[in-house]
Amino acid sequence: MKSMEEMIQAAQKAAETIQKQMNEAQGRLDQIEVEGVAGGGLVKIRCSAKGRVIGVAIDDSLLAPAEKGILEDLVAAAFNDARARADAVSADEMGKMQQGLGLPPGFNLPFS
Repeated sequence: MKSMEEMIQAAQKAAETIQKQMNEAQGRLDQIEVEGVAGGGLVKIRCSAKGRVIGVAIDDSLLAPAEKGILEDLVAAAFNDARARADAVSADEMGKMQQGLGLPPGFNLPFS
C-alpha cells in the first residue's frame, strides 16, 4: 500500500499531465478553422474553433446602401453559424482528449 505522500505526489503528477494536455488541446483548437455562411454564401466568416474571428468575406452584390440592414443581419447570422461550428469542433476535440485520460463518465473538463 502506498503512503499518503506517494498518493499525493501521484495525484499532483496526474494533475500536471491533465493540465499539459488541456493546454495542448486549447492550442490545437486555435489552429482549427471553421467557416460560417449566410445568405447562400454571400457572407462568410472564418473563425478558430476557440471562436476567434479570422476573416469576413462579403459578396460585392451586397454593397448597395439599400442593402445595409440585410448585410448586417447576414454578418450576424454567418458569425453565429461559425460559432456553432466552432463549438461543435471544440466539444469533439475535448471529448477525444477526455477519452484518453480514462476519466469516469460525467466528469467534465475543463475544471478550475
